[in-house]
Amino acid sequence: MNRHYYADSISNFLSANSENILGVLVKHNEFATENTQKQAWLLEIDVLQNVLKNYDGEIFFEYAIPRMGKRIDVLLVIQHVIFILEFKVGDESFSASAINQVWDYGLDLKNFHETRHKETISPCA
Repeated sequence: MNRHYYADSISNFLSANSENILGVLVKHNEFATENTQKQAWLLEIDVLQNVLKNYDGEIFFEYAIPRMGKRIDVLLVIQHVIFILEFKVGDESFSASAINQVWDYGLDLKNFHETRHKETISPCA
């Protein structure tokens, strides 16, 4: 069972076509993929391909959180730091619930995911 819908090195992600990445995301989505979800993924891909140009590491889209049954929008591993990104496409501000959501994800990764116990985790909404 994959813990994610898409995973690759950041360098491969940066050189990949956004439509191809979207195809992988849709293929691994176990639910019906609404058009709004596809548009959100395309926006996330575009943002990240612009922001990550000077970074090396790994990128995961829709990363499963152990024991919560939820998925992190994007998980980045850059130089032994794990960044948890939660996109709220269409929102105009950062809500307290969005910030709490990424903090909960970070705590669960830190406390219940054995391979991540010693890593630095940075939740970002």
